Amino acid sequence: MGRYVARRLLQMIPVFVGATLLIFLMVNVMGDPIAGLCGERQCDPATAAQLKKEFGLDKPVWQQYLTYMGNVFTGDFGTAFNGQKVTELMATAFPVTIRLTIVAILFEIVIGITLGVVTGLRRGRPVDTTVLVLTLVVISVPTFVTGLLLQLLLGVEWGWIKPSVSPDAAFGELIVPGLVLASVSLAYVTRLTRTSIAENRRSDYVRTAIAKGLPRRRVVVRHLLRNSLIPVVTFIGTDIGALMGGAIVTERIFNIHGVGYQLYQGILRQNTQTVVGFVTVLVLVFLVANLLVDLLYAVLDPRIRYA
Repeated sequence: MGRYVARRLLQMIPVFVGATLLIFLMVNVMGDPIAGLCGERQCDPATAAQLKKEFGLDKPVWQQYLTYMGNVFTGDFGTAFNGQKVTELMATAFPVTIRLTIVAILFEIVIGITLGVVTGLRRGRPVDTTVLVLTLVVISVPTFVTGLLLQLLLGVEWGWIKPSVSPDAAFGELIVPGLVLASVSLAYVTRLTRTSIAENRRSDYVRTAIAKGLPRRRVVVRHLLRNSLIPVVTFIGTDIGALMGGAIVTERIFNIHGVGYQLYQGILRQNTQTVVGFVTVLVLVFLVANLLVDLLYAVLDPRIRYA
């Protein structure tokens, strides 16, 4: 196991470098950040040259990248164009988005897997058909429509929640935004669990366990569910980073100042340091989540061994 983890960590290095390099190049061709700093009026050449020198934009792109990566390994993600450290923006944004992601993942695990198990064990029955239709509707409706509809009904019309989340963004306020963020993924988890349960239900080891006279609950939980969760865990593990990076729409609807909000502001203002810094951390989240998913395989299926 230790050798496998070390090998995976070494494999993550070129992936991290390649991903950050690609992001850095893409962000640097989005436009002229100096023009964004000057607003509607065009900067005079002397001011533009001074700003480029101050932010290191007068150097070649490859040299900017090397300088940036050298600073990243010391914990310095640069300075935003408003003079604020990017690490300070991260310190306020990431805790909010992490709480929102935790709520969303809990909805996926609790509701998605539960519905998937129920429909997988009752395939072809009315409850299965109903859940399949509902999940198809959820997948078909864009997230911003779901978010605005729940905000209008629960927040404005019925007054059950606040239409916008407070700056503290406590867990209680993030329940509805978390449900909106997780809605599409929850539908996929439900359908994926249902398919996996229905397929594994016909396996030889399940029939053997039933023939031994084991209780139905033990057969489902101990044997059927563990093997069926492997593709579901893969999806949820990769979905963690996707939820954190894809929360822009949800955070804009409910006025949540998290990672999505900061990325939106950075793209809008062509603030390359902010965008690259936040995406760099999200790349690390993706890599670590994938490593943890691979390690969980051995827990779910004892037959899997890592050399």
